[in-house]
Amino acid sequence: MGRNHDPGQTAPLWRRRTAGLALLVSLALVAACGEEPAPIEQQIATGEPVAVRLTEVATADVPSAGVAGPGGTLWIAERIGLVRVLDGDELSEPVLDISGETTTHSERGLLGIAFDQDFTHFYVSYTDQDGHTTLDEIEVSGGELRLGTRRTLLTQEQPFANHNGGNVIVGPDGMLYLGLGDGGSAGDPLGAGQDLSTLLGSLLRIDPAGDPYTIPPDNPFVDDPDARGEIWAYGLRNPWRFSFDAETGDLWIADVGQSSREEINWVPAGSGGGQNFGWSRMEGTTTYDGDEPEDHVPPVFEYQTSDARCSITGGYVYRGSAIPGLVGSYVFSDYCEGQIRALEIRDGEVVGHLDLGVNGGDVVAFAEGPDRELYVLNHRGTIFKLEPA
Repeated sequence: MGRNHDPGQTAPLWRRRTAGLALLVSLALVAACGEEPAPIEQQIATGEPVAVRLTEVATADVPSAGVAGPGGTLWIAERIGLVRVLDGDELSEPVLDISGETTTHSERGLLGIAFDQDFTHFYVSYTDQDGHTTLDEIEVSGGELRLGTRRTLLTQEQPFANHNGGNVIVGPDGMLYLGLGDGGSAGDPLGAGQDLSTLLGSLLRIDPAGDPYTIPPDNPFVDDPDARGEIWAYGLRNPWRFSFDAETGDLWIADVGQSSREEINWVPAGSGGGQNFGWSRMEGTTTYDGDEPEDHVPPVFEYQTSDARCSITGGYVYRGSAIPGLVGSYVFSDYCEGQIRALEIRDGEVVGHLDLGVNGGDVVAFAEGPDRELYVLNHRGTIFKLEPA
């Protein structure tokens, strides 16, 4: 499970491998295709160091996600199904409790939370007791949830209990983006990654205004009779964490690999969607099951999976003010390794890879605060703030 994993705990929320079969398949493919190309990581020079530290600000019960809330607060989701508010250095009593409606079996639970742009609606993405991905909306008034207004927007059956995705965010266009993994098991046995007739293995884009929602007319596959109109991008194995750059509107998707590569995909603002990131024909820049699709969009960054690095945890492009040397860099980590890293970006190209020299342990998620400063959520419970050293 990696050096930081406690065998007494549940598996990482997005942890992916059915180790034996998946590893054998990967090795067989490597042997068939010849020597793997070097990961992009090895092809990029490191950048100038940035001095940072991690400051503990609170402790939660298996935090799984965080989002900036009304009144300068940070809202924290706990995997069991609770949401608490971080105001200063204290977590409130639960403002939402759906613990009786979800399951934490394998990689399931309360996996994503989001607010719309004017803090009038709150969204929760969780696994219901039947194991299905569920996306609910709750109205907000005066910074408080109106629990009686809660309604379900979308439910997606999950055939297996692992890599179900579950991240939800509101984009700069006001639309809801929901990430769904390929359905689980290992090696995409359902072929969901390249199948546009299923929502699995995709990044969805929906308008929550509707009954229960509306498919935006400018979605890339809305006129394709063989595709689900909700799909905005596909070919994803488990887009556990993705985020929009608050300044440029670019989208960054960290996709958890099978047994060889962890990858980061970049989508420029205004692209219109429709990207095919390759899974399961591709794992990163290497072939996995079949030939490379003609429309494959390769990752802008990847690294090899190892005992020390097992599951990428995507973060944010830093747009805070406390750490000037980090502005414009994409911050991320790996669940097993825990090192906080950053990519230097220039004109949409990754030109540097920084190890920030701090370790967050079992990093399960990042959160962007109301002032754009970044928080690191540790699966064991610690919530850190990334600050200048």
